Amino acid sequence: MNKQNANHLIEWFHNFGRDLPWRNNPTPYHVWLSEIMLQQTRVEAVKAYYTRFLDTLPDIADLAKCDEDVYLKLWQGLGYYSRVRNLHKGAVKVMDEYGGVIPDNQEDLLKIPGIGQYTSKAILSIAYQKPYVAVDGNLLRVFARLTCYDKDIKTEEAKNACNDFFYPFLGLRPGDFNQALMDLGELVCLPNGQPKCERCPFNNCCKAYKKDKMTSYPIITKKQKKKTIEKTVFVIHYQNQYLIDKRADTGLLASLYEFTNIDQKLDEDEAKAWLIQNGFAIQKIENLHECKHVFTHLIWQMHGYDVELKQLPNKNDLLWVSKEDLENKYSIPSAFSYFLKYLLF
Repeated sequence: MNKQNANHLIEWFHNFGRDLPWRNNPTPYHVWLSEIMLQQTRVEAVKAYYTRFLDTLPDIADLAKCDEDVYLKLWQGLGYYSRVRNLHKGAVKVMDEYGGVIPDNQEDLLKIPGIGQYTSKAILSIAYQKPYVAVDGNLLRVFARLTCYDKDIKTEEAKNACNDFFYPFLGLRPGDFNQALMDLGELVCLPNGQPKCERCPFNNCCKAYKKDKMTSYPIITKKQKKKTIEKTVFVIHYQNQYLIDKRADTGLLASLYEFTNIDQKLDEDEAKAWLIQNGFAIQKIENLHECKHVFTHLIWQMHGYDVELKQLPNKNDLLWVSKEDLENKYSIPSAFSYFLKYLLF
């Protein structure tokens, strides 16, 4: 690869790059928000969330003073809620310690909650046009095929090698170069199946293409099998009130709301016994479809029951809400999306 290849990439980007809302006005706040949203989430899914989030919280000051339930609700469906919690903590820190201005140097950026090596480099290169390579999965895949990199691409060694390879070609607008590589990975140097090498501005210097071994790279070590947890989920309601619980402040899906559930698969008789034991007077119980939710390292296999009560239980610590509140106020994680949709639609 040489400077001419880098120039061809930029030309390709200007002609064929994606039109994304956060690129229209790449302020540090916009870049930061979009990069956090894009972690573990498809670009097409992020667009609507990004626009909705900014409509409610247009700048970092608004985010810093925002109530938890509001920003969690805006995030509902994106998953990985620790990301938005850290985004909020980071906004508070920026307001308190940096006068509301997101720092333009990596040392200070790395002190902000939720900003790691990649996000700091994305902000610096895209918002501030500073010479950093923002190494993500797309850049690693392009690098692996360009060089026939023969080691596991999911290592720090590989990230460093990718950084060193692309750094000399950043040019005067590092943000454009990084985003061009990201788009190349998304549109041409595809992660699954055959890449579209005939459209690639690097096909004259790509070692994998010349050897016809594009699908042999990148090399990725197989992941460990995910643990499966069986759960029983109860959609409990009385008249027009629905029971939800708030999860613990720490751990998986911390502080979010959920339908009552236990980590055990119960048949209908067992489910009735559990409900009665826990003070619920059953009017009617119906089976719901089984569903599952896949986390990064875990699978929930869920069986559900629709439970209509004869009366409200004599407990003061239960949270009963309306359908309107479920839809607009309380953040129900996507793990329970089947049961939420069952109620709302």
